[in-house]
Amino acid sequence: MKSKPKFNPENKDKTPEDVSLAVKNFTLKGRIWIDGVDGTFIGFGRVVLLERIEQYGSISKAAKSMEMSYKHAWELVESMNNQGSKPLVIKTTGGKDGGGAQLTEYGKKVVELFWELNNNLKQFIEDNKELLKMLN
Repeated sequence: MKSKPKFNPENKDKTPEDVSLAVKNFTLKGRIWIDGVDGTFIGFGRVVLLERIEQYGSISKAAKSMEMSYKHAWELVESMNNQGSKPLVIKTTGGKDGGGAQLTEYGKKVVELFWELNNNLKQFIEDNKELLKMLN
């Protein structure tokens, strides 16, 4: 019997990505997500799910690795695919070799752009450290 994959988070996967900077009594925080007309299009958790789909080649395995229900993972993928200008994930149905999923080039680009935006937010917060100091 195969053991279920355990979510083995990298540093960026431990909690939703709050970018923060503490200076004395105050902390400046921020988080990146992009909303579409139907709600959240992409954010930290969705990006991690996409990265896990790429890693495992399966929505089911990605969901298990994050201790998320398959149904919830499927709904998140459907939401992203429906809101994006192109699908982020291509799903294949089961058969003798089983089904699978993979990121499209667009999906890979969305993940890359999310992390670029997140890094820009980190830089913005760092660049404004002096303003935070003025509150103390």
